[in-house]
Amino acid sequence: MKDKNCLKELKVSYRNEYNFPLPENHRFPMEKYDMLPKQLLHEGTLTQDQFISPEMLNDQWLYSVHDTDYIDRLTTLKLSKHEERVTGFVHSHELVKRELLIMEGTRLAAELALSCGAAMNIAGGTHHAFKDRGEGFCLLNDQVIAAKWLLESQNIGRILIIDLDVHQGNGTAKMCQEMEGVFTFSMHGKNNYPLHKELSDVDVELDDGTTDDVYLYELEKNLNDILERYTPDFVFYQCGVDILSSDKLGRLDVSINGCKERDRRVFHSIKQLSVPVVCTMGGGYSVEITTITEAHANTFRSIQDILF
Repeated sequence: MKDKNCLKELKVSYRNEYNFPLPENHRFPMEKYDMLPKQLLHEGTLTQDQFISPEMLNDQWLYSVHDTDYIDRLTTLKLSKHEERVTGFVHSHELVKRELLIMEGTRLAAELALSCGAAMNIAGGTHHAFKDRGEGFCLLNDQVIAAKWLLESQNIGRILIIDLDVHQGNGTAKMCQEMEGVFTFSMHGKNNYPLHKELSDVDVELDDGTTDDVYLYELEKNLNDILERYTPDFVFYQCGVDILSSDKLGRLDVSINGCKERDRRVFHSIKQLSVPVVCTMGGGYSVEITTITEAHANTFRSIQDILF
């Protein structure tokens, strides 16, 4: 999986700007972007030199997947109040800069993964962003942008997006319907946001209260079936931890150990494929921020254990 020039260590995109100040009692747990890297450093899962600081995304790749009018109005703060409200954030130039840094964080991770086999973004997984609008805490779509970069500049022909956030990646599904070379797999809550689901190449809808055993069975069955039919050259993994039973927005009944086992099974499958993978963190809305951080940290621990 790794070439001779690789440093043989996991690289992780991160900047301090990922942690953006929000109003008190905001539903989005922004502070996890500060707590998670500190936890990973403290316990020795990562070292400081494994963190790579992304710069601003090149406009070429931004405009290659998003409408020019939308981008121009987003970056000049001219979206309507309704368009702004459905994203869940009050827009500012600082917020837009944060989003562009996260977009480049995932593209940079894809570049690093081509050499070293795997890379991660502390943030990302903004799968509710469409070509012409943002939704659900997502302004732009990082995995689609990075996939476009791989397809057009790196001659990668077959990309698999595994989206295991509890909410369907509706923006990703819709945008990738028009992109030859990208296969989308989403496993999500049947009755959860978004109310209107788009069509992924494979959608697995889970009932409220789904437990570890059922969740892991459905994951393994469907992922094995997909990999028998579609052999990717590159994988993106959206590994949201809002599947937890403790999640305020999740509706499933998956334990933190079940969530960790989910990650391990995905990484074992990727190891067997011997293809590069990029992981983006996605959602997580448990009552206790420490639960969110621990579940995300498990993903980093698992990838280190299995792929490195």
